[in-house]
Amino acid sequence: MNKKKIQGFLSQYKVLALLTAIAVIWIFFGWLTEGDFLTPRNFSNLLRQMAITGMLASTMVLVIVLTEIDLSVGYMSGLLGGIAAILDVNYHLSLAANVSVILVLGVMIGLVTGYITAYMRIPSFIATLGLMLVYRGGVLGLTKGITVGPVSKDMVVIGQGYLPETLGNLLGVVLFALFCFIAYRTRQNRKFHKLAIPAMWQEIGKLVLCGAAILAFVVVLDSYEGIPVPVLILLFIVGAFTILSNKTVFGRHIYAIGSNIEATRLSGVNTERVRLIVFGLMGLMCAFAGLTTTARLAAGSPSAGQDGALDAIASCFIGGTSMRGGIGTVNGAMIGAVIMASLDNGMSMMNVDTFWQMIVKGSILILAVWMDVASGSER
Repeated sequence: MNKKKIQGFLSQYKVLALLTAIAVIWIFFGWLTEGDFLTPRNFSNLLRQMAITGMLASTMVLVIVLTEIDLSVGYMSGLLGGIAAILDVNYHLSLAANVSVILVLGVMIGLVTGYITAYMRIPSFIATLGLMLVYRGGVLGLTKGITVGPVSKDMVVIGQGYLPETLGNLLGVVLFALFCFIAYRTRQNRKFHKLAIPAMWQEIGKLVLCGAAILAFVVVLDSYEGIPVPVLILLFIVGAFTILSNKTVFGRHIYAIGSNIEATRLSGVNTERVRLIVFGLMGLMCAFAGLTTTARLAAGSPSAGQDGALDAIASCFIGGTSMRGGIGTVNGAMIGAVIMASLDNGMSMMNVDTFWQMIVKGSILILAVWMDVASGSER
């Protein structure tokens, strides 16, 4: 198979290849663990693991689309999670007040990163590398290097709670109805603008597959405890960022900057402001990830979030985000996050040594970047 055929295959069937990879990974680990990997309980644990990575990847994909990078997200989420634990354990701040403080603080820290990168012209790689050390030192100083806990039961719900079965079923119905509505509006808009319209059977087939996936998702999780609260939060985040990236002018500006920053600037777009806002959103997602991690562990750990940046960046590249910028989707990053979480979960169940887990994850990241290069996404 020559290079052009490889490029065409990888570009056209990338999503199908990723979904196939997930199926293969699940079957492989299911076989090695004698079916334990495929139990509803383990899927629930897997999705809770994936939720934290997914929160970071949902915005990291936009950062990479801008041809930027943020190496500090893991330690930033660890710092914010540590502050949340201190406010809860030492100062007994209410959950609402604690969450509000952490979310605002996350946005502010993200905006500082964006300002350094966009207005001070320091490359994001260097800026976030330095900030990574700042955040690491900050969390060690605040926690004095020891675990802060246990946190209150109210906070634990964020990381360990489950949605009641009735509400979970209702959520599944609402999600399917939303997909149907989006498909209908998209079809009507294409018809109005006289664009090519897919055959009706293709649209119906996609909705049937989507409905089957939602049904399986709800039934499997309901058979254990229900939909985990972190997964519910992630669903809202993914929906919000999908709309932001696909349906708003701001989203189009992000992709335009990643494709050609000079042309976008000459067209009147404030490119510095766009980058500032995206890094602010990255800080907000670090706040969500930090709160969820602290709630899941029921304590603030000084070592929390160390692999956050690697997992988020790898999820984006695995999901089809181009290292050259201008190409990438939130949904693709979520598929990548599922793959990363599946590898982590499966290898942990098999008691694979930590160093081998790191080798495998690093190799997967290199492979994902190679696929980006081989698919010819350099535009």
